[in-house]
Amino acid sequence: MALGGHVDRGKLRIHENLDDLATDLADYIAELSERSVKERGYFAIAISGGSLISLMRKLCEAPYNKTVDWAKWYIFWADERVVAKNHADSNYKLAKEGLLSKVPVVPSHVYSINDSLSAEEAADDYEFVLRQLVKTRTVGVSETSDCPKFDLVLLGMGPDGHVASLFPQHKALEEKDEWVTFITDSPKPPPERITFTLPVINSASNVAVVVTGTNKAETVHKVFDNAGADVLLPAQMVQPTNGKLVWFLDRSAASKLDGTQTAAE
Repeated sequence: MALGGHVDRGKLRIHENLDDLATDLADYIAELSERSVKERGYFAIAISGGSLISLMRKLCEAPYNKTVDWAKWYIFWADERVVAKNHADSNYKLAKEGLLSKVPVVPSHVYSINDSLSAEEAADDYEFVLRQLVKTRTVGVSETSDCPKFDLVLLGMGPDGHVASLFPQHKALEEKDEWVTFITDSPKPPPERITFTLPVINSASNVAVVVTGTNKAETVHKVFDNAGADVLLPAQMVQPTNGKLVWFLDRSAASKLDGTQTAAE
């Protein structure tokens, strides 16, 4: 981690508008997919919810809908709300409607949570499934720990600096042993969620954080310029151990960065 906890400016990709960002994001994901399939035979991707799915929309269009090797994708959730799959708050429902139903992924390669379980049971069950897939190397394994090594973990960031369902100063941030943990007291509804822990996120080969909108600009400023940071935000704790980190921002989200103009060029 850079001194003081701020994130390296070299990891920034700033775009003038959402369409440019979505195109760059699709290029980035398609390139990682191709490389992973070539090297490992699979592409294991973990996604979050929120506006992230709509920003992945270009993958449903030409050329990506034809050129991406969708049959080799294995899809996971970096976090999920413990609600029914058809519930409006479900990240699975969002991804299914916005992306997965529009591209030829293999249904059995889509790993949604067991929505009939409690939050704690759902987290344990999701970790068990992950452990089986790590054993078969469908999901890679970290060189430095027993953690899964996803080809890509794709995250958004909330205005409070949370990523996945890891919220500021929450005890879940301190979890070192579990791969998947649960919370029942989310500061934003719904309260019950499961989430990858920081060791799993930071074991990925690639992590991308996608942030848009002026309501996130102050937090982006804190993350990159270390503004008024007595305690690290969860977004600042995303620092892959042996992987690459990229931040995709639109101009609005980047508007309060010191020297934004320089960073974008």
